[in-house]
Amino acid sequence: MVEEPFVNLCTAIESTRQAVLLKYYNELLELDPKTQPKQITAVTRCVDTLERHSREQEEQQTDNDIDKMIAEGRLPGEYVQRYRWCKRAAYYFSSIVSAIDETDAEDVRRLGVEIETDVIVGRTVTVDSLLGEEGYDAVFIGSGAGLPRFMGIPGEQAMGVFSANEFLTRNNLMKAFLEEYDTPIKAGKKVIVVGGGNVAMDAARTAKRLGAEVHVVYRRGEEELPARKEEVHHAKEEGIIFDLLQNPTELLVDENGCVKGARVIKMELGEPDASGRRSPVEIPGSEYEIEADTVIMSLGTSPNPLISSTTKGLETNRRKCIVAEEENGATSKSGVFAGGDAVTGAATVILAMGAGKAAAKGIDAYLNTK
Repeated sequence: MVEEPFVNLCTAIESTRQAVLLKYYNELLELDPKTQPKQITAVTRCVDTLERHSREQEEQQTDNDIDKMIAEGRLPGEYVQRYRWCKRAAYYFSSIVSAIDETDAEDVRRLGVEIETDVIVGRTVTVDSLLGEEGYDAVFIGSGAGLPRFMGIPGEQAMGVFSANEFLTRNNLMKAFLEEYDTPIKAGKKVIVVGGGNVAMDAARTAKRLGAEVHVVYRRGEEELPARKEEVHHAKEEGIIFDLLQNPTELLVDENGCVKGARVIKMELGEPDASGRRSPVEIPGSEYEIEADTVIMSLGTSPNPLISSTTKGLETNRRKCIVAEEENGATSKSGVFAGGDAVTGAATVILAMGAGKAAAKGIDAYLNTK
């Protein structure tokens, strides 16, 4: 059976959620939603953060406090003992942090929050209409960055080419690796994973466990790999082949429309770019071909442009991320706040949680001026 690459992350999220809910659940249910007459809407795929209106009693918890909760049986020890960082993260925030499911949704509804589903913001409604005819005083955008990036090279539309998101979702969530499931997947005999981040390592190791020979093709060297060193170490242990300082220029397609390989050019590192990393430069005449029957693009994700393109006055950057102030989540449009991956691009749960808290404070301050 294939180990699910996201199990560590999921357990960490659940640990954080459980710890926060255990501490604040009773207090939050006692809050009277009528004490805040202003209307706020959150445009999001999940509830990022609901900040308490009053923060006078905000407190910090220590590891010892949570150890005591474990000893008393009030917090499942198996969560926190494996992922001790969650103990510090869980109580750093005085807000509800929840990967929403039906149980959590009901808890949030009991706080007076209305949850509307099956709404496409930018089509069914727009941010402008929410602030206008819908009568909301503020809008928080936390719609994430779930749109996979591709290279824009010839052959990317061929069969057998996946985004890492799709490949991992089909295998880990839709159980394509199990015979009793009908989820379609093409693992291939020889797989190319383009990219060098943590998700690329997940995709490569998953493909390897499905029986393929796997090559990670990355345009910079090993020192510049964005994946954590332990992720790279584990990938090497499993037999992943790293083709570094190389970059695909074209995916090769057979007569049936299926990918059959990639044309790759060798690179060398030049001067540092804006990120501080040395920029890869193509070496003329160094192109060669690699055979492959599956190619997985792991180049990160970006926000879906639907919301930003239908909201007048909402500034975005060159990556199509919403521009927002870090300290309060305020955007270029009055009354509109944003946070999480919609602002930063794909990042961590902890950063998204912090952005939700900052935006909640910003919205509170904004409403008090109206």
